[in-house]
Amino acid sequence: MFPLSPHFRQGLKDGIPSVAGMIPFALIVGTASTAAGLDPWLALAMSLLVYAGASQLAAIGLIAQSAPMLIVVTTVLVVNLRFVMYSAALAPYFRRFSTHKKWLFAFLITDHLFALVTTKFKADDPAKNISDYYAAVSMMTWVVWNSMVAIGIFAGTLVPKNYSLDFAIPLVFLALVFPALTSRAHWMTAMVAAIAAFFTASLPMKLGLIVAALTGVIVGAVMDARQQRLKQR
Repeated sequence: MFPLSPHFRQGLKDGIPSVAGMIPFALIVGTASTAAGLDPWLALAMSLLVYAGASQLAAIGLIAQSAPMLIVVTTVLVVNLRFVMYSAALAPYFRRFSTHKKWLFAFLITDHLFALVTTKFKADDPAKNISDYYAAVSMMTWVVWNSMVAIGIFAGTLVPKNYSLDFAIPLVFLALVFPALTSRAHWMTAMVAAIAAFFTASLPMKLGLIVAALTGVIVGAVMDARQQRLKQR
């Protein structure tokens, strides 16, 4: 066996809780695919290539309603706009990486992976440490996610309908958010984003998610700038 670096092993260890928590979500996505009438192999191919649970669910719902392909693609892009913000935030961590590695890591980014990396490392940490850690979490997540989606696709109909697994989805994200709230600014940003999400939840095409995220980003940026000015006095 190849020796694993300490940061790779640490990534595997840190990624286990969030990966375990997303298993019900993946099963739901797989089961929903076949319930919507998608060909099982096409549904699996979508999971392997799109690799984004929320947008996969949105696309499946629209496909089931025979929505035009332009609407399906547009909706997926809107739901995934948060990854643009994630990529911008992670750019300083990977500036020294090769182009092909940046493309690969960009494809593998997930919500919980973003949270783990930004709380575990600083942007000026050695690239190798971040690379090993990121590779460990992302590889484990990709394999487990698509394996569970495949199980949901091909065996999801065996799960009793009264076994509701939907509760696990918000719990996964809450488990990621709370450890990262380490200051008053963080809590204020999270509260404002949560309030914005509540009042914009009815917007079409999942736009409420984008509005809430942008609101949180703006509040966080303003509070960060204010703190910087106070430090300079």
